[in-house]
Amino acid sequence: MASFHLSIKSGEKGSAANHAAYIAREGKHGKDGKQSDLIAIAHGNLPYWADDTPTKFWASADKHERANGAAYREYEVALPSELTVDQQKEIINEFILSEIGPKPFQYAIHSPTAALGGNPQPHAHIMVSDRLPDDIDRPAELHFKRHNSTDPELGGCKKDSGGKDRAQLREEVISTRANWARIQNTTLEKSGHETRVDHRSNKARGIQTTPERHLGHLGIKKMSSEEKIEYAGRRKSK
Repeated sequence: MASFHLSIKSGEKGSAANHAAYIAREGKHGKDGKQSDLIAIAHGNLPYWADDTPTKFWASADKHERANGAAYREYEVALPSELTVDQQKEIINEFILSEIGPKPFQYAIHSPTAALGGNPQPHAHIMVSDRLPDDIDRPAELHFKRHNSTDPELGGCKKDSGGKDRAQLREEVISTRANWARIQNTTLEKSGHETRVDHRSNKARGIQTTPERHLGHLGIKKMSSEEKIEYAGRRKSK
């Protein structure tokens, strides 16, 4: 059943290439069958020097981004299990078009099996560079430098997140969450599904719930089969 989840985080310099390999299940992250939950990968808007290779782009971000700068921003979103993989890719592409625009990105769809209930849990990791492309062809070592507003060709690409206060950033997050819910619901409706998602919190929707204790993999592993069935049933009824 479709459920709403969207989180946004930033990755510090030195972590981008490894995280890109993790979401793509490449290198050490693809060993021991871990790549079995990988459903799809894609990328776009890379500068010429990256040679259409996201690994090269993120490695350059790790090397040349400012010491206190974020190398990437990541959107982690839950995907409706009611939709096909092609439909899931379509809503991700629509989200990228409306929220990310021309900025460099890479995404991966994972669909692991839930420890409780055994149901698929499709979700996507969307890595984005906040560096806005312009008409200047900068080499990799200049691309991530501080932007020079007086002589743009002497500095790096401007960061989309620069100069915004906390209130502006909060409004952007609210708008992004609402947009992601709209995209999902439009496709669910067109596909004939009755399920809908809501980006608002339970409190904002007037729903009173008791906080659920997080069990973790170890806690779930210690449960008997009967306890797992009972627990999964309680979660489904909420």
